[in-house]
Amino acid sequence: FGVAVGVSTSMVFMFVLFGALLEAAGAGNYFIRSAFAALGHMRGGPAKAAVVSSGLTGLVSGSSIANVVTTGTFTIPLMKKVGFKAEKAGAVEVACSTNGQLMPPVMGAAAFLMVEYVGISYIEVIKHAFLPAVISYIALVYIVHLEAGKMGLEGLERKVVRPFQQKLFSFVITILSLIIIGGVTYYGLGWLKGAAGAATIYIAAIMLVLVYLLLLWIACKVPELDRDFEIKELPEFGPTVQSGLYFLLPVVVLMWCLTVERFSPGLSAFWATVLMIFIVVTQWPLKKVFRKVQDNELYTLKTGFNDLINGMVAGARNMIGIGVATAAAGIVVGTVTLTGIGLVMTEFVEFISGGNLMLILLFTAMISLLLGMGLPTTANYIVVSTLMAPVIVNLGAQNGLIVPLIAVHLFVFYFGILADDTPPVGLAAFAAAGISGGDPIKTGIQGFTYDMRTAILPFMFIFNNQLLLIGLDHWFHVLVVILGAVLAMLAFASGTQGFFLVKNRVWETVAMLLIALMLFRPGLVWDRVFPPLSEHPPNQIIDFVEEMDPGTALRMELKGENLMTGKEYTKVMMVTVQDGATGTDRLAEIGFEIRTEDEKVVVDNVMFGSEAEKMGIDFDQEIINIQMPNKR
Repeated sequence: FGVAVGVSTSMVFMFVLFGALLEAAGAGNYFIRSAFAALGHMRGGPAKAAVVSSGLTGLVSGSSIANVVTTGTFTIPLMKKVGFKAEKAGAVEVACSTNGQLMPPVMGAAAFLMVEYVGISYIEVIKHAFLPAVISYIALVYIVHLEAGKMGLEGLERKVVRPFQQKLFSFVITILSLIIIGGVTYYGLGWLKGAAGAATIYIAAIMLVLVYLLLLWIACKVPELDRDFEIKELPEFGPTVQSGLYFLLPVVVLMWCLTVERFSPGLSAFWATVLMIFIVVTQWPLKKVFRKVQDNELYTLKTGFNDLINGMVAGARNMIGIGVATAAAGIVVGTVTLTGIGLVMTEFVEFISGGNLMLILLFTAMISLLLGMGLPTTANYIVVSTLMAPVIVNLGAQNGLIVPLIAVHLFVFYFGILADDTPPVGLAAFAAAGISGGDPIKTGIQGFTYDMRTAILPFMFIFNNQLLLIGLDHWFHVLVVILGAVLAMLAFASGTQGFFLVKNRVWETVAMLLIALMLFRPGLVWDRVFPPLSEHPPNQIIDFVEEMDPGTALRMELKGENLMTGKEYTKVMMVTVQDGATGTDRLAEIGFEIRTEDEKVVVDNVMFGSEAEKMGIDFDQEIINIQMPNKR
């Protein structure tokens, strides 16, 4: 197998099957109803609930279109019922379904492909993708709130209204309980591994079954959730959440295996699916015992096996589309690799942009949108990352912009996904319009206006890597970045929607957009006041490298000649300083040697397979300067 089909068979299928079994067990219904119970009473509540439930479904879904048709059949009619127009109701569903593909830990199964293509661990991929996805979702809930404010909508009426003190007490107790349970689980299992050794897996399995039985018993204390998707009145939050807590166990097992045990994604999904199969088969017979039900055809082992078969069939059917598209995308990758069309794409973007950095990013984004049209998430990522990621890396380096590879891959991935709601092809918009009865093109345009906040994010994290939690020194730094990003996203949403507490004046909209820009990209002004880098002559390179700590980055500007075209180029390179007794030894560990001729410092030798060769350092390139970070 090539990379694309190999990842599909070894990882993606397990996650698609896991998602299908969750749906067959009734977890999709549970997530949707819990979201409605929590948010349905707020202004524009059903639309906010649609955002949250689509986000939860998107966690394990491999397709934004599948997400629309799964949750949209229920959420779109409810949004229309409370006053949203058909196009706006469809657009909200489209926006949150496409965003579900950007949400860790699965990211429409693209997260596992990123591990292969970027060459970093799965945990690193999740860490970098987390903040942009979360702030994008927070902003979407806020956009829905603004839309409801414009239309003067109210939420659904609650059956029971609790006083504020009681709400606060319940919230604090819930948070404390989660912290205590998390701590006991983490440290308890850690101690158990040390004490029980090889027997830990069996003891943990018994404990998991006991927790499952306890949660199922708690679920049976409240009425069964209606599996018909129509909600006529706002469900109570407590009983609704209580009725399906055991569905969270496989998700917890999945996250535990991925993040704590550090199993491969495929093996983690396997163990989560094993638990899911156990739950699907046993939940109805056990509920019969706990509820003391007599002669009901629903509460039988046969129902469990039917659900299991339906889940298996749904998982296989969902995978056929993804598998075929991924295999076809693999052919595209092979063609690009063998023919060198990737180089043509780089030259094409360089030609039409005239070497302007912002235009390079803009044209790359537009081409990624075009390439992503009509493709499922995994195939989409394969195509856009193969064709467009090298464009940003190469042209960015020539313009002095060093971008971490994960930022480049997330950039093209975001725009590839946005193709699902961008006319004229926007398949997710067509699916939503089919449910809402609205115009598909208008639904797509409205969906894209909601998704503008997602389109602005990649430009921000290309220039400000801290949004991907890169280069943060301590917890306070992390907190400042998260808070600044959330506020920036809310300001941007308010600016683009033209509404805050009341309708914005023009200057208020401009102010909101400027605030968003300054919070997302503080270096825009600060770098002019105090430059982040200072340039030093190249003949000092050995002294600098000798004084630098191993593991830090050496940044230098190089000049060379393209042997194919005969044109001169300059580009900025960043390599990691290795350990060594002298500066010369450290350069050799990086993979290159230098010589001085006519007061120029030139690359004399490049070691095969070294980091220097991988980064594009070549024979006879001239080192123009060394760029060192200023202390500021």
